[in-house]
Amino acid sequence: MRPLTLHLVRHGQSEWNVEGRLQGQTAHPGLTPLGVEQAHEAAATLAERIDGSVTVVTSDLVRARRTAEIVARVLGVEVVADPDLREQALGRLEGRLTADLVAEPTPEGQHVSEVRWGGGESLRDVHERLAAPIQRARDAAYDHVVWVTHGDTMRVALARLAGRSHREVDWEPIPNGAIVSVTVLRPVRA
Repeated sequence: MRPLTLHLVRHGQSEWNVEGRLQGQTAHPGLTPLGVEQAHEAAATLAERIDGSVTVVTSDLVRARRTAEIVARVLGVEVVADPDLREQALGRLEGRLTADLVAEPTPEGQHVSEVRWGGGESLRDVHERLAAPIQRARDAAYDHVVWVTHGDTMRVALARLAGRSHREVDWEPIPNGAIVSVTVLRPVRA
């Protein structure tokens, strides 16, 4: 079986990115004009990279969905929504300005990646949630799978794909509209 290339795309700039608000799984923040431009640029880049069959799978949150629609239109395919590709849920912190947040200590005996800040999801939760869509991508009959998702979800997915735990997530910045392409091993079929 041919190798699979998984293209992880961060959605274009959203209204809440500009305002400095924590988005988490808040559904409604849409793209800014710059975000739409970033989506078009990502689509053009993907069209150059992709040679073979492709599917576009997206988080169902508006900012990702709109980015995915632009990408899919350029690639000539439909969009498939997958809630497993949503951003990390941040509970009561969602919608708050990052400038207004106050650092909280990590509870004794817990790793920072295992705390459900604001009553949302921990990074461990996101790491576990991503097992299913990664398996679906491996099982897909496509040469390329494009995921349109979110920054933290991308970071956790990249850790999982590299065999790293939720405690070993790389926190390098991932700009809006960025694409990270990785080769994913498929199961060997008898």
